[in-house]
Amino acid sequence: MSAAHLSRIERLKQLEACLPIEGRAERCPDVGCLLDRIGGIYGGASESATRRALQRDLKELVCDGRIAIVNPNGKPLRYRRLMDDPDDDPAVWDWLWQQVLTQAGATLTRRQLDRVWRHLLTTTDGPRLDESRLRILPDTLRLQPVELHDGVLRAVIQALIQRRVLRVHYLKPTGERRESDLHPQALMQRGPIPYLFALKDDEAEPIRLYALHRMTRAELLPEVEARVADGFDLDAAIADGRADFGAGETIALELRVRGYLAELLRVCPLAPGQRIEDEPPDSDFEQRVSAQVPSTGQLLRWLLGAGDNLEVVAPPDLRRIVAAQTRKAAALYG
Repeated sequence: MSAAHLSRIERLKQLEACLPIEGRAERCPDVGCLLDRIGGIYGGASESATRRALQRDLKELVCDGRIAIVNPNGKPLRYRRLMDDPDDDPAVWDWLWQQVLTQAGATLTRRQLDRVWRHLLTTTDGPRLDESRLRILPDTLRLQPVELHDGVLRAVIQALIQRRVLRVHYLKPTGERRESDLHPQALMQRGPIPYLFALKDDEAEPIRLYALHRMTRAELLPEVEARVADGFDLDAAIADGRADFGAGETIALELRVRGYLAELLRVCPLAPGQRIEDEPPDSDFEQRVSAQVPSTGQLLRWLLGAGDNLEVVAPPDLRRIVAAQTRKAAALYG
């Protein structure tokens, strides 16, 4: 294969990769926008020659069925990429790497994490480290992931990227089976289970959580555009406790800690603004830690998992809950 032919193939791939899959015309680039973004791949030719070469490449990609014109009767023409296989799509890998970085955030400083973000957002070749040189480990027991029915994850990701309605057959915890049309808003992985935030059928609210392993079948409705929920924000939903099925009420947590927790909470605070004070010399604990945190099931599980390295001082309601749970656990062992 000639070098010129190989260069053309790589150029077409790069042009295709910079087009979004989202079908809304206002989000899709025209020739002028593409010239500003990647005009340099045409080797520094004149602007008019570069424009003609770009238009020829776009026409070829359209004829090959790799991209589409989103406004065929408009001017200027705008283009989007067609997704044949979501597993090969950069948007899918971007989403997956965001999840990896979210896990890494517990151990990377903000400055280091920002540097990783900048690299991943600007590279065209994907991450440069494979699992033989980079490994991120959870600090809790890692359950085996749930098994998903064939085609479910693919359909969910396609629906999110293309903003289309998803028709699902859903098995409720009660054993009841339902068919619903879901309007996807966001996808979240909580532990070993992925969940979809979505509106159901014609409902304007509420946004519900659907566990993907309970979807026995999922079908993308490519001609039906999904509704966008007013004011929905994934970060806000997680901060409010929706990710852990809690109310998300902020509480003034006060703890006495010792052992490994004393060092851990010093370098990895519970929340911004955390305060640490030394305990008196005759105390059974080393430090007193205070922080404003959301009251969620995740917090309760973490407190119980610390065993006798931690005592909840406040709030009183949470102290009573932890005391009751530890008494029940101790009773199991006689």
